[in-house]
Amino acid sequence: LLTDYEHPVYAFGLRKGMINDIEIKTEWPESEKFNTITMYVGSQHQVAYYDRILALNSQRVIFNPGTENIELSKMLKEKGIEVVENCTLVMLNGGLF
Repeated sequence: LLTDYEHPVYAFGLRKGMINDIEIKTEWPESEKFNTITMYVGSQHQVAYYDRILALNSQRVIFNPGTENIELSKMLKEKGIEVVENCTLVMLNGGLF
């Protein structure tokens, strides 16, 4: 749905694969700039990526239902990064993205 709204997507995952026509990459994006990170993995799997997520200096991180993370949210807010707990798809369809 992100691409339907013409948002560029970098899909990172633990395993390679495809989501519709988007390749899931296992290489962390070192030099890319991201306005928004949208989380689809549970908090227990996020811990290993805290430093990397924080280093991306995105403007916003969206925690989809089931991915909420109090610890990471606090760290993001301390860096001035907006934290949103909402469904990305609902936000897109409602014009809130």
